[in-house]
Amino acid sequence: MGDRFDIVIVGAGHAGAQAAVALRQRGVTGTIAMIGDEPELPYERPPLSKEYLAREKDFDRLLLRPATFWAERDVTMLLGDRVTAVDPVRHVVTRSGGDEIGYGTLIWAAGGAPRRLSCPGHDLARVHSVRTRADVDRMMAELADTTRVAVIGGGYIGLEAAAVLTKLGKSVTLIEALDRVLARVAGEPVSRFFEAEHRAHGVDIRLGCAVACIEETEGAASGVRLADGELLACDMVIVGIGIIPAIAPLKAAGATCGNGVIVDAFCRTSLPDIYAIGDCAAHPNVHAEGAVIRLESVQNATDQANVVARAIHDTAQPYDAVPWFWSNQFDLKLQTVGLSIGHDDVVVRGDPATRSFSAIYLKQGRVIAIDAINCVKDYVQGRALVLARAAVDPVRLSQADVPLKAMIAD
Repeated sequence: MGDRFDIVIVGAGHAGAQAAVALRQRGVTGTIAMIGDEPELPYERPPLSKEYLAREKDFDRLLLRPATFWAERDVTMLLGDRVTAVDPVRHVVTRSGGDEIGYGTLIWAAGGAPRRLSCPGHDLARVHSVRTRADVDRMMAELADTTRVAVIGGGYIGLEAAAVLTKLGKSVTLIEALDRVLARVAGEPVSRFFEAEHRAHGVDIRLGCAVACIEETEGAASGVRLADGELLACDMVIVGIGIIPAIAPLKAAGATCGNGVIVDAFCRTSLPDIYAIGDCAAHPNVHAEGAVIRLESVQNATDQANVVARAIHDTAQPYDAVPWFWSNQFDLKLQTVGLSIGHDDVVVRGDPATRSFSAIYLKQGRVIAIDAINCVKDYVQGRALVLARAAVDPVRLSQADVPLKAMIAD
């Protein structure tokens, strides 16, 4: 066997990087190695579909920490490599080249891979995902000779990419299989607002459309054929239809898995001395009434990393952080606190026509989440309502001239 470390972190994204930072901050002095499948040091991913694609931020500004930071904290960086197998009995992981690395504790923060289309043409040239720097660099290299772009998927990634490409002067068609964009994460008022905004900026939004295949010309994508036979001509296709959690080695090693590797409230997997955090970890969430869910967010990655660092340092505290998210599209900033899953009422606070309003989600009369669009005050003040699962009269919630903080004690 090759090297051995006290702690091995698999994944060099937000979760893995924060785990290493938090361990050192808490005074853990053992040896730490981080294995990442990209050649780059840990960097911010959210700007990939926004400022980086728009060429408003250089890659160096995306780095979470400079190279000197990791060296000074004695974190061994093993980049451009992946873990292909885990042996929980021998406490070793196998790298893609066949080398083994031993561990005392393993933190699995491997994230996920973009979900690919299953139709013919899914693997053609000029068909892209937005997950890594390399993904976006390939897109950017083709933009000069790209006029028309088809974006498949109306979630955060698809809408953000559509907004940036429209700003860059491209003709964009967005294709969503469901009957509205953001259907899995927001209520209908928010979906309809963003559809109207994108259309006002020139994006052709197609709802309730299935993709039959990607057409090709000389080996490259040249159009998207819809299930009804219509052909949408394009020079580039961007696919944003979610991720597949990177859990195969853990599953093969016997870890309990579902839509991700299952962890408990302390981010422990069913395997000894193995934790899992971030996009790939399915956890019981107190803000989803204990349902086991996966959250793909910087907040979740960071907070779960801190939970693991405390657990390893012997001051274990369960994961109970309130989820939050954000998305930038055009000059709109969407900020979300809480989880709107299972809501039975939504209150629109303010006038969407002013492009500054909030949608407040209730379940059985209690506030469970807020979407704030260009409305930072509601986002900040509403957090307390979500944490308290406050019971507030919907009519009062809708009164935009009454601050949300005035309703906390109602």
